Parts: sequence; structure tokens; C-alpha cells
Amino acid sequence: MKTKTNSVGALHPILFFAVMYVVVLFLSIFICSSLFYSFNSNSSATGRIAEKTVKAQKQSFPMQVSTAVVIR
Repeated sequence: MKTKTNSVGALHPILFFAVMYVVVLFLSIFICSSLFYSFNSNSSATGRIAEKTVKAQKQSFPMQVSTAVVIR
């Protein structure tokens, strides 16, 4: 009887590295684009957002709440 051979097993390391290359490429594009947009964001827009959150906090909490920590 003649045995049937399958050479896909020999391609396993190559396929693994090809898939990992695609995954890493996708993640690096996502990370680099998010860093780029965070560094090049409009500072006045973030200032307006910060003002809105401070105003919302002031409206909901009329006095500043602080906690004391006792250290022995």
C-alpha cells in the first residue's frame, strides 16, 4: 500500500509567522494611529471637555469631599 503524505504540517511554522505578522501589523497600526491622534488633538476641544466635567462635578457636589488617612 502506498501511504498518502501531506506537506501542510511542514508549512505550520511559516503559516504561524504569517498570521502573527498580520496580527502584529494590525495592532501596531491601531496603536500608532491612536498615539498620533492623541498627540495632535485640538487642545481647545479637550479644555472644553474638562470644563464641562468640572462644572458637572460642581453642580452635583456642592462641597469638596476629602478623606483623611491615619498612618501609624
